[in-house]
Amino acid sequence: MTPEPQRLQYLEAMGLTAWVARYALPNARPTPACDWELPEAPPPEAPGERLHALLDEAVKTPSVPREAPEPALRVRGQRPAGPGKARALLGGAPPEATPPADDSASDEAAIAPAEALHFTFQVTCLEGRWLLLLPGEAAPERTHLALLGNLLQAAGVPAQALPPFEPFRWPLQEGLPVEAPLDEARQGVQAFVAGARRRGWQPERLLLFGHDEALDRVLTVADGRCPLLELPAWQGPALAELAVSAEAKRALLPQLLAWGQAWQASAEERSGEG
Repeated sequence: MTPEPQRLQYLEAMGLTAWVARYALPNARPTPACDWELPEAPPPEAPGERLHALLDEAVKTPSVPREAPEPALRVRGQRPAGPGKARALLGGAPPEATPPADDSASDEAAIAPAEALHFTFQVTCLEGRWLLLLPGEAAPERTHLALLGNLLQAAGVPAQALPPFEPFRWPLQEGLPVEAPLDEARQGVQAFVAGARRRGWQPERLLLFGHDEALDRVLTVADGRCPLLELPAWQGPALAELAVSAEAKRALLPQLLAWGQAWQASAEERSGEG
């Protein structure tokens, strides 16, 4: 059996709190007392003194020659920090005076914080099957919604009553630290769609009306696919542009036929499974 002092130390090292009773129950048999000596914790050593000792040991210990790194792996302008430089930062005198290296540019690049990607889109899911996505802060206008419904009906896709659009903004909270802006934004969109699946959405296709520089980098729709969501996808003009451009409407006519065929094929597949 592990002694109690060691057990408490293991729990403390694991970050677990050991609870001890503070009150005795009425008529309870007293707990057998046991005595042990807890190990005394060594007095804390000042960080400066500890680092000075490590530097002295590094100076006394002969260094083992290493193989030179490959030229392709070396970083231009980077110099290893020796004991002398570290000692100087602690306020001690370095063993030898060396000319300071001008590495301010590399230091600023290393500590420069990354900036999150910013984008907003309005999204809905037609009959829980097709994602309709509109980049932008503002909700779609009535005229644009009517145009979208007419386009879908012309394609043979039932859209008499479009479901309401809901906004999605990234980042979800400003001021949080960012390490990989593009990867984090993609994970945010994936998490949003995964949450929508739990609410009943089963996306089969993505229709993206409009362009946004940051959002385009996240979704990367190309060759009829959205690899981020693993869905067939189409991206074309915004509804505002389609509303005022006859040429844009004519260019969309062949795509309407493809939408109708895809919707019908999906409906037949669903009925066959049922």
